[in-house]
Amino acid sequence: MYPLNDSMKTMNRRYSILLSIFICQVYTMLAQDCPGKRDLQNSIQQAHKLLSSQESSYLQSLRALRKKLHLLQDSVARRPAKPKNYTCPDLEPPVNGRKLGKTLFAGHEVHFICDAGFELLGSETRQCKDSLSWSGHPAVCKDIDECLSSPCANGGSCTDEVKGFSCVCAQGWAGPSCDSPTPTYIDECKLFHTGQAGRLCLHTCVNTAGGYRCSCPAGYDLTRDGRNCKDIDECGSGQNNCTREQLCINTYGGFQCVKVECPQMRNASYAKTSPTRCERNPCPGSSRTCSQAPGSVSHHHLSVVSGLSAPRVVFRVSAVRMIGDSLRFALLGGRAHRFFTVRRSDRQTGELLLTRPVPGPATLDLQVEMSELERGELLGRYITKITIFVSPYEF
Repeated sequence: MYPLNDSMKTMNRRYSILLSIFICQVYTMLAQDCPGKRDLQNSIQQAHKLLSSQESSYLQSLRALRKKLHLLQDSVARRPAKPKNYTCPDLEPPVNGRKLGKTLFAGHEVHFICDAGFELLGSETRQCKDSLSWSGHPAVCKDIDECLSSPCANGGSCTDEVKGFSCVCAQGWAGPSCDSPTPTYIDECKLFHTGQAGRLCLHTCVNTAGGYRCSCPAGYDLTRDGRNCKDIDECGSGQNNCTREQLCINTYGGFQCVKVECPQMRNASYAKTSPTRCERNPCPGSSRTCSQAPGSVSHHHLSVVSGLSAPRVVFRVSAVRMIGDSLRFALLGGRAHRFFTVRRSDRQTGELLLTRPVPGPATLDLQVEMSELERGELLGRYITKITIFVSPYEF
């Protein structure tokens, strides 16, 4: 409570005089005599007490309000600042599926569903936690192999397809599931099943009422003409499960996850200079074994169809610059000699030649060695490791 100054005391005296006059006027209006001096003093004292009580209550309310304001100010000062990014990272919808929910604040959920013909692997629902990370595991939509449930009746053979399946019915049966007797219409698939010139479908022909339709194996899409099959690039479209440490190699009808590692040798060490190349570290001056080890090892991956016609050149190895006076090329590896050979095309280039068709599916590993010579003495060796993935199909 603040003490009253002189001006306030003066105002109180004036207020007492005005109050006395007011009381007299009230009595006059009531046609009564003005009260005596003692009665006026008693009335004024009672008014002072009332004002003092009101003043005390008012000041007490002010002190309580000031205390609450101080507490609120301290609370705001101690409250930690909100981080600039206080949401969970956005989640992408799975391939062949959808994500439901867009709110990324803590406590909120998102849900995942797959398209028809796919099943959900991982968490169907994920919640944004207080740590701004998501609960559960990433959602992946996997193609359902409908053929596992034997949907083709009466001896029909099933072919799994993306988003469904197809049946090749036995003789005498027709329909999507081979559960209807064959009608008397023409079976175009049997009528034109021989010879490339009259062949209706590149892969599988399915006879239908009044016509036919073509289907492709897993890893292929049907082209716009409805007859041919086109390979799906799982690496380019992200439909693969390769890790960051692996290379995704697209093959005809699928893909391969490959991890390139540098060779481990007793007297030489190598360092990776690119995702597919390893260079030998400098050798000690006295180590002849290290100097005879390959100066570099390169890795290459090729995808070919089954029964690729031969002869044909499938790979070339060349020297950017020569230190010696000649180069020598050789093919290393056992099984590859049945299908490949190496020949020189010019002074600095060697060619890997396919000599006979390779039936698929198969995976062939071979090595092409390039040696640099000076007057018959070896100056350096360079190895190119080639892995060839052969498709099970001829397309």
